[in-house]
Amino acid sequence: MNINTAFLNSISPEAKAMIINSIAAHYDTTADAIIEEVCAEDAEGLLDYMVEPARSAASVLMQKHGFR
Repeated sequence: MNINTAFLNSISPEAKAMIINSIAAHYDTTADAIIEEVCAEDAEGLLDYMVEPARSAASVLMQKHGFR
């Protein structure tokens, strides 16, 4: 399990949906495609897929849950 998967599994379903949906909107793709991408073993760090303001919110959540 990569760190993105561990983090996404540690937060609320609502927060996970906000993060995944913001990335999906940015890349104009589906939430399922984004989950597959960010949870792959060779995935970049989750914040690398994100743009503001969701990126800052996710960073705070990562810090709160001990992932940064």
